[in-house]
Amino acid sequence: MGIEVSGFSGLILLVLNVWAIVKVVQSSASTGNKVLWIVLILLLPIIGLILWYFLGPR
Repeated sequence: MGIEVSGFSGLILLVLNVWAIVKVVQSSASTGNKVLWIVLILLLPIIGLILWYFLGPR
């Protein structure tokens, strides 16, 4: 029972996830925190993106 995202919404989600990962890499957070955020975004694309937006490194 997974959430399937395809079509245009899947493309938007992919672009947003790549953007979030780039922002994490550019942040001033420690390397360990960066790795944890990137793994979270990759493993949980929708939830990870939302959590990063509200709680992620700036």
